[in-house]
Amino acid sequence: MNSQAYTDISRLRAQFGDRLTIFGHHYMSSEVIRHADFAGDSLELSRKVPGLTSDYIVFCGVSFMAESAAILASSRQKVFIPDTAASCVMSDMAPHVPVQTVLERLRAGGRKIIPLAYVNTSAAVKAICGRFGGSVCTSANASTMLSWALKQGDGVLFLPDRNLAMNTANALGMAEDQRMILDIRGEARELDQASLSRVQLFIWPGLCVIHHRFKTQQIVRARAKSPGALVVVHPECSPEVVAAADASGSTSFIIDYVRKAPTGATIYIGTECNLVERLAGQYKGEKTILALVESACVNMAKITEPKLAKLLFDIDAGRANEVTVPPDVAAPARDALTRMLEVCCR
Repeated sequence: MNSQAYTDISRLRAQFGDRLTIFGHHYMSSEVIRHADFAGDSLELSRKVPGLTSDYIVFCGVSFMAESAAILASSRQKVFIPDTAASCVMSDMAPHVPVQTVLERLRAGGRKIIPLAYVNTSAAVKAICGRFGGSVCTSANASTMLSWALKQGDGVLFLPDRNLAMNTANALGMAEDQRMILDIRGEARELDQASLSRVQLFIWPGLCVIHHRFKTQQIVRARAKSPGALVVVHPECSPEVVAAADASGSTSFIIDYVRKAPTGATIYIGTECNLVERLAGQYKGEKTILALVESACVNMAKITEPKLAKLLFDIDAGRANEVTVPPDVAAPARDALTRMLEVCCR
């Protein structure tokens, strides 16, 4: 804990008053999250942006989240992130140029393939989704958005997370022969249009390195160590891990699952360790909350309390670097994000 940073942030927040809003993703450290006006997952925080009246929005999360906030914010609002180097490995697995090339090749046979991007993607990829009639999704609404996308055309390109795609397809009861994990080497030049006619779901082969660390053997060991224990995991885990767990869902789902679990329960959680540790502290003495295995996101960890304090100083001095998205990218990306918000708010 950095007492000077805490003091500085508290003073500057009071100085800014309602001109400042701080968002904190659930994977932030407790030292950072305690300063957030709103804590949540990507969907919860995205929903908050259009209704904000503050001049400054500080996003404590990774870069694609700050980009999304900048896309949804009004023209008079400014969005900032405490460390611009806080990227996302999964997002980086789907660069926008190969994404567009693969999408165009999938459409070359005359089929209307709709792109559906997980929110863990760049603004440029979201813009492609907007231009081609697609949208975005989060882990909380993936089933809703995939169902929507399947009705918009002849098939869906889901990217970049293959695990979320497979788990969502399983939840919707989609037959295995209707889906395909793409081989994107060579930007899918070898695609045989005739053989793809029955495929409804084309899956980009990316993944989250944090959730890739969870294995079914860990669940077996947890249950052997704590008979009767519950296991809940994030749907970015492999389908095998999701099938072996008692439940899976977004960070908000996991929080609610722990809340509803009976007093005295032992719960193993498969997601980023900051959230697990915070839940363990919250329910200490009432429920036993344990990490399935310790798994930390190095990019989320780049957002620290001292960096947040420095950013607020820089905003106050007028020298902070704003998160911006070029207008030709922001407009179609906003279309994609807005479609998600409209579908999920019906």
